Amino acid sequence: MIYKKLHNWNITPKEAINIQNELKKLLKFKKFEKETFLVAGVDLSFPNKYGLAVIVVLDQKFNIKEIVHHIEKVKFPYIPGLLAFREGPIFLKAWEKLKTNVDIVFFDGHGIAHPRKLGIASHMGLWIEKPTIGIAKSKLVGNYKEPEKKHGSFSYLEYSGERLGIVYRSKDNVKPIFISPGYLIDIGSSLKITKLFIGKYKLPEPTRLAHIYTQKIKKKFLSC
Repeated sequence: MIYKKLHNWNITPKEAINIQNELKKLLKFKKFEKETFLVAGVDLSFPNKYGLAVIVVLDQKFNIKEIVHHIEKVKFPYIPGLLAFREGPIFLKAWEKLKTNVDIVFFDGHGIAHPRKLGIASHMGLWIEKPTIGIAKSKLVGNYKEPEKKHGSFSYLEYSGERLGIVYRSKDNVKPIFISPGYLIDIGSSLKITKLFIGKYKLPEPTRLAHIYTQKIKKKFLSC
């Protein structure tokens, strides 16, 4: 799959923050209205000094249509709030290998629920020009009221007086997940699509399966 180049990756942390502040001005959000669509789930791992990105493509019945991955040395340091600059180049190399034209991409991370509204899902959405959703297991910024313990309960995540995402109880009596739109999809559609892809487990199948394959590939890589 192709993508457009928005900036260089060989930059300082200060330059990265400036890029985030500029790119957030380009974000757009809208209702997702397709009835039939394919989704991709993205997960990244960092064995030793390398980064591994896995993309798993599913249909609406959770059938796997394609899996691709890419491994290369990491060039950007681990800095909270700037993880897209560490993960983005590796994800994009995996994206180049993808043959399936997906409609939505789930990322293991945040969308606009980020200090500068540019988590990995939002940042990469701008590069690949696809609707993206961030699915995170913990909060990065914002405040929320704890949802009820019952499956399907949710509350809104707010930051600086703005609604940035949803805190969703995907299963009874489990910790909630944090859903935030990345790009070209709004909060309501992000919740609706995420709910469609919750199966037997807490996390939606696209990112859950991507994580499983990340661990399998990492194990092979480390044994070489």
